[in-house]
Amino acid sequence: QVQMVESGGGLAQAGGSLRLSCAASGHSFSSFLMGWFRQAPGKEREFVAAIYWSGGTTYYADSVKGRFTISRDNAKNTLYLQMNSLKPEDTAAYYCAARAPGTVGDKYDYWGQGTQVTVSS
Repeated sequence: QVQMVESGGGLAQAGGSLRLSCAASGHSFSSFLMGWFRQAPGKEREFVAAIYWSGGTTYYADSVKGRFTISRDNAKNTLYLQMNSLKPEDTAAYYCAARAPGTVGDKYDYWGQGTQVTVSS
């Protein structure tokens, strides 16, 4: 059974930093695309960043490019999102997700439960 558990959320001031972690278990993720998404109250879920577990190729939303860094630790089966220069508009619940090879379109197959990030001005 696949489990993805986020941690590291909390309260930060504008300009500050937080690092989110996502511990993944129950599957070999070596060929998966791993992503971070976020959803603010009253808004749709949006893509933040993604990385191929095996090759390390990364993708970022324009809104976080240059401020956030996605990475993974293969030995620990853990996905990270380093968030710097935080802004109040980064406030949201953040979710990690995994997409298996061959999954059609933008669908992600597995999701964590989310961790809240609140940025005060």
